[in-house]
Amino acid sequence: MNTQTTYLASKPHYEILDGLRGVAAVMVVAFHLLEAHSGGNHLAQIINHGYLAVDFFFILSGFVIGYAYDDRWNRMSIGTFFKRRVIRLHPMVIMGSIIGALFFFLQKSSCFPNMDNVSVGTVLIIMLYGCTLLPLPLKWDIRGWTEMHPLNGPAWSLYYEYIGNILYALFVRKFNKVALSILVFLAACATLHLCLTAPNGDIVGGWALNWEQQYVGFVRLLYPFFAGLLLSRLGWLIRVKKRAFWWCSLMIVIVLSVPRIGGEDGFWMNGLYEALCIIFIFPVIVSMGAGGKVTGKRSVGICKFLGDISYPVYITHYPLIYTYTAWACNHNATITEGLPYMILTFVGAFVLAYACLKLYDEPVRKWLTNRFLKGTRKAK
Repeated sequence: MNTQTTYLASKPHYEILDGLRGVAAVMVVAFHLLEAHSGGNHLAQIINHGYLAVDFFFILSGFVIGYAYDDRWNRMSIGTFFKRRVIRLHPMVIMGSIIGALFFFLQKSSCFPNMDNVSVGTVLIIMLYGCTLLPLPLKWDIRGWTEMHPLNGPAWSLYYEYIGNILYALFVRKFNKVALSILVFLAACATLHLCLTAPNGDIVGGWALNWEQQYVGFVRLLYPFFAGLLLSRLGWLIRVKKRAFWWCSLMIVIVLSVPRIGGEDGFWMNGLYEALCIIFIFPVIVSMGAGGKVTGKRSVGICKFLGDISYPVYITHYPLIYTYTAWACNHNATITEGLPYMILTFVGAFVLAYACLKLYDEPVRKWLTNRFLKGTRKAK
């Protein structure tokens, strides 16, 4: 009798890519805090292109999915793949929805026009619905920002992340390099077209359940996710001998912080910049990160911490952002007036995320892994 394990142990991580995910998450939190003072004016936003971090996350995901699973399909079922992805992603989706519900009644403000007369029962129903990650119809929006997940806005990108995983497992994993290259090329054309024709000259969007926003979301997903997958299969890595993490981190910060290009009269210029970032610069950063090595003990520790905290802080920080935004709106606060509270919110987002990681996410994922993935089967 031979015993064959059905569990596929995790492969070693690309430490630099883990760290870069954390750097991008830090930029997202800062972007959202400063956005509370922009008045909805894209030209006034300080970290102007912080929303492109989502597109960077997608290309990282595609690369890592290819690295982790492309060579396992001869001994892994589709069901096992989906179990692994749900165990990795969904516990924090649930936690994000719960935190969103807990903070909801602290966020009443004129900037959230649909919050008046929302009952506790309604919030609980929306919270439970949000735990499924299914998109919420517009008529059920309890905040007024047309979000598919009004208790935790960033969950929209996890919705597309799941779609990317489904497309990969059911179809795209079977594509050869030529077919995948054609898909990536067509997706790049769609990305370029959207960036150049978007009404505000940017690729912002994807969080509402209507045709226009769903199109934006799918375009934002398809190129970076499958370009990352193609990059993994081709093995196009840029070897950086020293300080690869720091150089890549600097590139991410610069790309996301570049001021608005073209102003009100040249939206297409900003769109062209964003297309270049998504289509060319982000793949280069990922290639450099995957091709470099972390040598110093301090750098290794920083990459590990940033990698561990990146997903929890991304999926739990926004309820705090809603609360800060409501305060800033209610007090008509300037950035200077709000700076102490902004710092408190920023630090609080990471403390909350770390607590969720250590007290909830890691134990839950460990239990789910032991329960559903480490079973054994016997075969003669």
